[in-house]
Amino acid sequence: MIDIDFTHPPFSLLDEAERERVLGGLDIAYYGRDDVILDAGQSGEFVFVIHKGEVAELDPAEGPAGGRIGHYTGGDLFGAISVINGQSRYRFVAEEESLCYLMPHTLFLSLCENNAAFSDYFHQRLISKTRLLAERRAEGGVTLAGFMLARVNECMREPLKVGSTTCIRDAVLTLKDKGADSLLVETPDGPGMLTKTDLLEALVLEGCDGNAEVGGIAHLSLVTVDESQYLFEALIEMTRHKVARVVVLQGQRLIGVVELTDVLSFFSSRSYVVSLQVEQATTLASLSEASQRAPELVEALMAQGVRMRFAMGMLSALNGRIISKAWHFSMPAPQRERACLLVLGSEGRGEQILKTDQDNALILADDQQWDELSADTARFTSVLDDLGYPRCPGNIMVSNPQWVGTLAQWRARIRRWVSEPDGESLMRLAVLADASGVAGDFALVDRLHDVLIEETRGNELLLTHLARGVLRFSTPLTLFGTLKKPEHGVDIKKGGIFPIVHGVRTMALECGLRETSTHDRLAALASLGRIERVVAEDLGEALSLFCELRLRAQLAYRRDDARATDAPDRVVVQSLNSLERDLLREALHLVKEFKASLSHRYHLEYA
Repeated sequence: MIDIDFTHPPFSLLDEAERERVLGGLDIAYYGRDDVILDAGQSGEFVFVIHKGEVAELDPAEGPAGGRIGHYTGGDLFGAISVINGQSRYRFVAEEESLCYLMPHTLFLSLCENNAAFSDYFHQRLISKTRLLAERRAEGGVTLAGFMLARVNECMREPLKVGSTTCIRDAVLTLKDKGADSLLVETPDGPGMLTKTDLLEALVLEGCDGNAEVGGIAHLSLVTVDESQYLFEALIEMTRHKVARVVVLQGQRLIGVVELTDVLSFFSSRSYVVSLQVEQATTLASLSEASQRAPELVEALMAQGVRMRFAMGMLSALNGRIISKAWHFSMPAPQRERACLLVLGSEGRGEQILKTDQDNALILADDQQWDELSADTARFTSVLDDLGYPRCPGNIMVSNPQWVGTLAQWRARIRRWVSEPDGESLMRLAVLADASGVAGDFALVDRLHDVLIEETRGNELLLTHLARGVLRFSTPLTLFGTLKKPEHGVDIKKGGIFPIVHGVRTMALECGLRETSTHDRLAALASLGRIERVVAEDLGEALSLFCELRLRAQLAYRRDDARATDAPDRVVVQSLNSLERDLLREALHLVKEFKASLSHRYHLEYA
């Protein structure tokens, strides 16, 4: 009896009649170990679906024995591209005794001709196939479609308004009374926006009197959306303009405000509770209680099928708020406002979901005096530890004086790292390149990026040393058939995530880009013509896929051991369905090609 799984693409794209045609048209063949099933240059007569066994994909161009570039196992499909192109580019060999279903090329091409979705599956880029995977992931509740179709007016607050002649003191009291973070100011030139930070800066940094009118300090350049727009468009505007709120219009009339935290909370009652608790926390104890519930939000977003890139942005924003509030609660004023707390690494790039080790640093104003700095930063590291952010094994934390300094001290450090590009210096430059400010004076982190660009741009030798890091780990395409146990899975961080992140980071430094997110860097590099837009999109999608597979493995690991604090980065290929294996294989091929292009760009073959 023919046993084909019709629940996964591409076969799930067929209708009932087409599935019957498939079942009636398949043959089955046995292949002994080391038998060549399909050779390079051979015409594509069949599409093969593995029933039992394992098949290796070899590239004869990579040597007499053929470079092993892929692996297929039960449920996997191969040979379709050979049928479409007329002949096979690679050799497929049975690595153990195997049974394969054979679909004649005439049947396959007929299905493609009559079913556009089925045909497209074999012509689609990674970005389209991963959307199929995301759509399949929704497990009830709000689906991906629900997320994408929610409207702005479903998630807005009524605006808190004051007149332009309102004094700063009264504005502060209004915010406190309403428990709000921002208010709208009605001025003769149109509405403006004020936040708690704006009011504090006006009083402390600009020396304004409490009786000064707010009309003079309101921001009149508002980021706006229409009430009928999709909610995800509001999120994109916030990301693009680096703001935490947008103003909602009905025609020309201002009718509401959408806060980033509202967007984060919209799609799950559990996520609503978490984000609301964070915003309402007034002590470290209440903040800790909210922080401990963050894994609920992760689980909810994954269950609802929210795409990984959105999920990373949402969780990054929530983590940023937790760390920012912890800084506010535990650091003395006014010192905390004349410094900038940085998050580094994946947190700085906005690509971390589960809480990870602390990676942070501190920039001080050049003329700042902070007498208890050492004791205060040590206490802050302990506070974050209590909130669920473990201490960094590499000691990249504000409690380490090497990661604290004035802007002048940071410049001296960067110059030293650039002039002595050993392994430690290159690691520190890479970490600092991802820095994002989460609390304090954000102008300081902008100036730090200025310094980093000034000291590194145009230094081709440094870039070569830095780029060499992408070759540290092999691309695990050859491991698919040898991994049987959870502790032996593909290290998705080393083999997939790191080469994309580090390669794109190196290119961003070369171009003097200020973006820290890998996705934003890819978009900027494409705009500059430094990378083809199609390649940038595919690399971004591959990164999202790797992050999702890694996260699912980590969540499963933690569910099995509630006390686990260090979930592995390994993905067991055998635990994936055929579509996921196909996507992972394709994504790893993209990584391999990207590494080859970087090797050529930075002459790594000679370095």
